[in-house]
Amino acid sequence: MIQRLFKSVDNAPLVLFRIFFGLVFVFESFGALSTGWVKHNLVEPRTNFTFIGFEFLLNLMGEYMYVHFAIMGVFALFVTFGFKYRFSIIAMTIMWAAVYFMQKTSYNNHYYLMMLVGLIMSFLPAHKFASIDAKLNPSIKKNYMPNWILLVFIIQITCVYFYATVAKFYPDWLDGTVTSNMYTSMKKFPSFSELFKNHYFHLAIAYIGIAFDGLIVPALLWKRTRVFAVLLSLVFHISNSITLEIGVFPYFALALCVFFFPPDQITKPFFWNKKPLNDETPALDFESKKIFQYFFVPYLIIQILLPIRHWFIKGDVLWTEEGHRLSWRMMLRSRTGYARFHVVDKATGERVLFKLDDFYNKKQRKRINTPDMIWQAAQYIKSEYAKEGKDVSVFAVSSYVSINKKPGCQLIDPEVDLTTVEWSHFKHHDWILLLKCSEDSSSRKVINSNLPLKVITP
Repeated sequence: MIQRLFKSVDNAPLVLFRIFFGLVFVFESFGALSTGWVKHNLVEPRTNFTFIGFEFLLNLMGEYMYVHFAIMGVFALFVTFGFKYRFSIIAMTIMWAAVYFMQKTSYNNHYYLMMLVGLIMSFLPAHKFASIDAKLNPSIKKNYMPNWILLVFIIQITCVYFYATVAKFYPDWLDGTVTSNMYTSMKKFPSFSELFKNHYFHLAIAYIGIAFDGLIVPALLWKRTRVFAVLLSLVFHISNSITLEIGVFPYFALALCVFFFPPDQITKPFFWNKKPLNDETPALDFESKKIFQYFFVPYLIIQILLPIRHWFIKGDVLWTEEGHRLSWRMMLRSRTGYARFHVVDKATGERVLFKLDDFYNKKQRKRINTPDMIWQAAQYIKSEYAKEGKDVSVFAVSSYVSINKKPGCQLIDPEVDLTTVEWSHFKHHDWILLLKCSEDSSSRKVINSNLPLKVITP
């Protein structure tokens, strides 16, 4: 087993993926600048919802972010061409991680995956061939790598698709409710409007999604179905790109397919002048044994275990969101709602309704329907009053949330001062009300998710 892990194989898949990966970041970096994404999410907002514990990253917000993305795009070009590779990939990954952790308003699973793959690539010798580094320093040039590199990527990709499959086994996905919400209101393709409203179409898309996520990795691993699986991936991801507008992820996912092919099959079409492995090639490559043993083994264990943490947290993750992030729970539900905060001055007892409009933009206010963001908003409100020398309590007196366009229920206990409770990533918070209201309950409210969300303010 050990010998198989460290067997020398052609490094063509890793080298080719380095080029694809760099290009993905080039388009992501400069695309975010050209489309105004950076402006609307990181420059204009007064504040942002960071990952809890990363509030210090708010210091980067503002016009500096234009420079941040431009420099990151340059590093991505360096990665693509293999120039100063080690420094460039580490710098690019750190800069992307800063962007990822400094805002949750535009949270996306593929942002997370890009960060993880950047971390993986930081430890790998992807610049040993077809790179400027190898051109400038021929002594580093190699046409082989240890076999475990392929395994790391295969396990990482398996985690993504496996947990995405498992998460879809719940009633609203199985009965087509989620896919109905996705397609029924879609206005981009008027010619297909009738099809997009058809219940059987919704069911078909739902079960195709389960089948694709569950079977694509085995199909890529099996020689007889590998080419078909790649073609199916191409159709699946490109159609998602067109209809759902999910950025660079479809192309990123397609690039990862290179790790499922025998390395020599990647060499022939892409590096036709590359020398094949010969008798001079070491049979076993133990050069990076410590990296595999002390970094990648623990890393992969974490990747396998982290997505299941919500199974050990009280309540339904679809409702509480506790353990939702970093768990490959992709495009599973629609979530709408609003939060209204009362602020109580501890010195005078005066109670006022806090006006969110003065501090959060429309997009941010629409996202204040998850417990972590509601909790963060309460901490922010308290800090704003502290600037005026006031010590206040903050209550989410009205926090109605709807899942999959169903009537909404109160999410947060309105009697709990959110500034007095701590946040934990691995346990249930008692101030998050568990979903117990029935369809005819007076505790339910109808939330029209087809209209722009209006947050109630004083």
